[in-house]
Amino acid sequence: MPAAPPVAVSGLVLAAGAGRRFGGPKALARTPAGTPWIALAVRALTEGGCRDVTVALGAGAEEAVALVPPVATIVTVADWESGMAASLRAGLGALGSGAGIAAVVVPVDTPGMPPAAVARMLRHADRDALAQAAYAGAPGHPVLLGRSHWAAVADAARGDVGARPYLVAQGASLIECGDLWSGADRDTR
Repeated sequence: MPAAPPVAVSGLVLAAGAGRRFGGPKALARTPAGTPWIALAVRALTEGGCRDVTVALGAGAEEAVALVPPVATIVTVADWESGMAASLRAGLGALGSGAGIAAVVVPVDTPGMPPAAVARMLRHADRDALAQAAYAGAPGHPVLLGRSHWAAVADAARGDVGARPYLVAQGASLIECGDLWSGADRDTR
């Protein structure tokens, strides 16, 4: 297990979407061995050094609640149908005043993400951090959002676009993680 980061950082799993291309809510997805993707995301964040983890649920929430490890807090996204931006806004809002100085954000559809990728991002954590993992230079997940950016990210997020335009406009740092894993997300079964 990596050493704890010098500052408190929260983890946020975005798992509210309907997963139309996937064929159903990714919050309900499991590995071939039966491990819920939500559990893998929470584990990567906690073992990577996040002090606390929040999971944003929407589509399939009634069933997905049982898949969320007890260590995580659940926020239900009422307007999840409007896109990923709703999950991001609800998740950041749920972190609230008790959360750390930054948040590491991951979508639930990155079941191969190792804790080491989260730990690498945490090395850059501070209140003004804005960084995105990169794989051979291509941006991916996890994303590190310093608390000073949360309101602006929430305001800028629209539909299924999420934080990407804000990250680009603000010149977010790219933190190479391609030596740790592929960075692949799963959009289809």
